[in-house]
Amino acid sequence: MNNKVKVERLTLGLTQATLAKKLGITRQTVSLIEKGQYNPSLNLCIRICNVFNKTLDDIFWPSDIKGEDR
Repeated sequence: MNNKVKVERLTLGLTQATLAKKLGITRQTVSLIEKGQYNPSLNLCIRICNVFNKTLDDIFWPSDIKGEDR
C-alpha cells in the first residue's frame, strides 16, 4: 500500500515513536505502515489522518490515480 504517512510525519517533525504514542500503537507498527508492509484498519487510518489533519484520500489514496473517477 502506497501512503504518505512518513512524509506527513516528517513534515510535522514527529518521530515514529512519538506518532506511535499518539496513535496508541508500537513504533514498529508505524514503521511497517510507512513501508507499506502493514495495512492499518479503517479506524487506525482515521486516527492517523486526524493527527495529520488530512483526509483519507490525502494520506492513503494512491497518487498515481488521484483525480480519476473513484
